[in-house]
Amino acid sequence: MNVFAIEYTYSPDSEAITQIRPRHREFLRELLESGNLIGSGPYTDGDGGALIVIRLPEGSSISDAEQLMDKDPFFLEGALEARTFHTWNPVLNVFKEPHAEA
Repeated sequence: MNVFAIEYTYSPDSEAITQIRPRHREFLRELLESGNLIGSGPYTDGDGGALIVIRLPEGSSISDAEQLMDKDPFFLEGALEARTFHTWNPVLNVFKEPHAEA
């Protein structure tokens, strides 16, 4: 498993973010159901922005993470000021992989 942390930058007062948020959350729900989403949520310091953490198969690259996240309505509709992708190694891993059904 490869883990990626993606930071979204956007204004806390963004009308576009407010309007697109329901479709963005549906996209995240789909990632969760597919086993790709570890966690996501907005920063609460008043500056706007959010953090999304995803898992992809072993050997996946930042390019693979970008391709997946390019499907996010926030990105597709130009609501983000910036996105930053990081590979991440959760050394103390509380993020368990979903179990395959028998």
